[in-house]
Amino acid sequence: MLQQIKSELEPHGTSLVAVSKTRTSDEILGMYHKGQRIFGENRVQELVQKYEELPKDIEWHMIGHLQRNKVKYIAPFVTLIHAVDSIRLLEEINKQGAAHERIIPCLLQYKIAEEESKFGMGDSSFDNCPFDEFENVKIAGVMGMATFTSDSEQVRREFKKLKNIFNRLKENIFQDKSEFSEISMGMSGDYRIAIEEGSTMVRIGSLLFGNRI
Repeated sequence: MLQQIKSELEPHGTSLVAVSKTRTSDEILGMYHKGQRIFGENRVQELVQKYEELPKDIEWHMIGHLQRNKVKYIAPFVTLIHAVDSIRLLEEINKQGAAHERIIPCLLQYKIAEEESKFGMGDSSFDNCPFDEFENVKIAGVMGMATFTSDSEQVRREFKKLKNIFNRLKENIFQDKSEFSEISMGMSGDYRIAIEEGSTMVRIGSLLFGNRI
């Protein structure tokens, strides 16, 4: 399944984040030995433990909701933080990046789903953020989660919304920043729609690893 998904993503230049939350180190190693190097976790404690146990050339992405008081645990090694949903969180990431002499890549998370349970900021929430003051943060793009629904047109509409937010930010705020290039959207059930709508990074778990027992 890994190679099949990668073959679908390759023509579009879309990256694959293998969502390894709740998976064992052995399961992750199995995927690693098939050539997968990017893995996504949504709990800090689990992410730190796996970082310590597994090969050091793995790129670890924090894809879940991140509390400010836990940034310090992943700041030394995390490759990308997907879910920056407040300016205060951005301030803490910058602080911890400075403490560890790192520039930490981040994605701004926007709420595109109609589901109330989803995290994320409103369309214009980051428009007045003083990004240039955060010297130890690199804003690499945006992230969003579509509604969990069988209505593919709704999902497509929500992905279009994130692409439009990305385009507006690129034009108005990050026009001179080549690193602002990522749109992280699409999961196991909707990644094909996400690719069609411009996703540069999909987060896939159950399709790769199978359903959790």
